[in-house]
Amino acid sequence: MLVKQLHKHHPTIPKNSPLYSIYQKVNNKERIGEDEALTLFQSHNILEVGIIANLVNQRFNQNKVYYILNGHINYSNVCAIQCSFCSFSTKRGDHNAYEMSLEDVKNKFTTFNQDEIREIHMVGGLHPDMPFSYYEDMIQTIKTMNPRVTVKAFTAVEIAHFADLFNMSLEDIFEKLGDKGLEALPGGGAEIFSEKIRRKICPTKISGDQWLEVHRIAHRSGIKSNATMLFGHIETYEDRIDHLKRLRDLQDQTHGFLTFIPLTYHPEHNPLRSNRTSVLDELKTVAVSRIFLDNFPHIKAYWVMLGIKVAQLALSFGADDLDGTVKEEKIYHAAGAESPQMLSKSDLIDLITECRKIPVQRDSFYNEIQS
Repeated sequence: MLVKQLHKHHPTIPKNSPLYSIYQKVNNKERIGEDEALTLFQSHNILEVGIIANLVNQRFNQNKVYYILNGHINYSNVCAIQCSFCSFSTKRGDHNAYEMSLEDVKNKFTTFNQDEIREIHMVGGLHPDMPFSYYEDMIQTIKTMNPRVTVKAFTAVEIAHFADLFNMSLEDIFEKLGDKGLEALPGGGAEIFSEKIRRKICPTKISGDQWLEVHRIAHRSGIKSNATMLFGHIETYEDRIDHLKRLRDLQDQTHGFLTFIPLTYHPEHNPLRSNRTSVLDELKTVAVSRIFLDNFPHIKAYWVMLGIKVAQLALSFGADDLDGTVKEEKIYHAAGAESPQMLSKSDLIDLITECRKIPVQRDSFYNEIQS
């Protein structure tokens, strides 16, 4: 019923609604402020929040929903820091610790369909002593095996770790990795930018300002990136809005972000043990993100984190991207994600068409691929 109402021809909001002034503002292509974002988060009328979000999404993407044929390589779970919400990382010597050799990376890459795959998403822990050449060689190995594949690798946290470990500037890191074939950064490691929250959930991780600076330098170096926000743990609505505001401000300056990905916190197998948030809060967060981030062309409903059914619902609340096949994802499944380990191309097309949307295969930069 909720989705049917959202799909009515040009749904509107009544003038007596508390959200009518925000609806008018967005309809006039005006930017909303932080107080208005808080009003949206606090609203109990999820339908009206969704109507406003869809207004923005239609402006950017009409009725299209994007997907990509991609795979994940998590090269090591050995990490120099341990964050309270993380179920993936471990210390060297632990029974479940692993480090992939370059031959392992090569063998893993051969398990993906080489005729179809368009992107490799490659991240890992903050390894204490792998040489920089290891990261260069990983990228070069993949690009040599399949030059068409985009390598999207290393979170801002990993990049900052490289800078400290190898005494290199961010500019030098991006130049060297770019020469080997790095084309995009994933959005991980952002968590919540609020330093008060970071001190509780990831006190040894780089600050929110440092995360933003890594992406600023990446954009300046010609490397596009994604942005994320981990929500639904101990943060407040105000913390979420502060996070979105700082992303919007950087995007105004660089125009280097491709998409924003709200990531639902999963409480299983990690020390934080906060309760998972509700489906309504997940949908509202997707919608408010779409409305507030008026300079981001895409909002992703990451089915691995949200689950397939909620991700489908999110397509009616402002999201326009389901991510992709996501073969071999380990990090969020370690945290208790119950979604499948991968989806096929036909699965993705079916999920999108079920939502009365138009499935569009894309590359990493949202160029459409005729399939």
